[in-house]
Amino acid sequence: MQKSGTIYLVGAGPGPVDLLTLRAARLIENARLIVHDGLIGPDILGLARPDARLVSVAKQRARHTMPQEEINALLIREARAGHDVVRLKGGDPFIFGRGGEEAEDARAAGVPVEIIPGISAANGAAAASGIALTHRDASSIVSFVAGQCKGLSEQDWSGLAGKGRTLVIYMGVSTAAAIADKLMADGLAPDMPVAVIENAARPEMRVLRGLLAALPDLVEREAVKSPALIVIGEVTARADIALAAIAQSAKEQAAQ
Repeated sequence: MQKSGTIYLVGAGPGPVDLLTLRAARLIENARLIVHDGLIGPDILGLARPDARLVSVAKQRARHTMPQEEINALLIREARAGHDVVRLKGGDPFIFGRGGEEAEDARAAGVPVEIIPGISAANGAAAASGIALTHRDASSIVSFVAGQCKGLSEQDWSGLAGKGRTLVIYMGVSTAAAIADKLMADGLAPDMPVAVIENAARPEMRVLRGLLAALPDLVEREAVKSPALIVIGEVTARADIALAAIAQSAKEQAAQ
């Protein structure tokens, strides 16, 4: 009986190749088969060996190249054929990356799975934009939610946003109006500061700031496109202070 290969669920981080973990980089460099999402850029895929087989399972809203169930089946099929599979995902596999579903199906099929965490989209976006997701003076709680989940209006987000709290919304660009209405209906102040971070940690990154009530207009006016995160909370208003301190520190170091 042929020995099964291993499925490696690898987090590729927010985009830049130098934000990969060492373990992720080594797996990519040595892999013969890489199954990757659409957010994986050419710099990261360029680490692969010349004879590696690259399989894209890119997904876009309302147009899936391959349904999740078929992706799971592909990973299992290749592993059962004796191939180690690097399943490469943007951010972290277990934060809105469906890594849990892939791991569960693989284990149920008797296929070994290893998880290699990556810098999450939220952490990468926060660092690149100077937004501290927690801050002693502004936030002691941070929550992550998906803005495209089924039954968005029926979900209970009460207590996730407000004074002393930070809410990070993945995949919320297309539902920004519903998100703003939902949060204000739950009692969140219309003038709560928000930030929209598009293409976080990449050269084309944009950080747009505004207030909760104006979030839908901001997204529409600026033609925000995915990938983008929405951060809601007082910490977004402190980011300019953090960025100014970073810039001043860099200026002082350059003068030495």
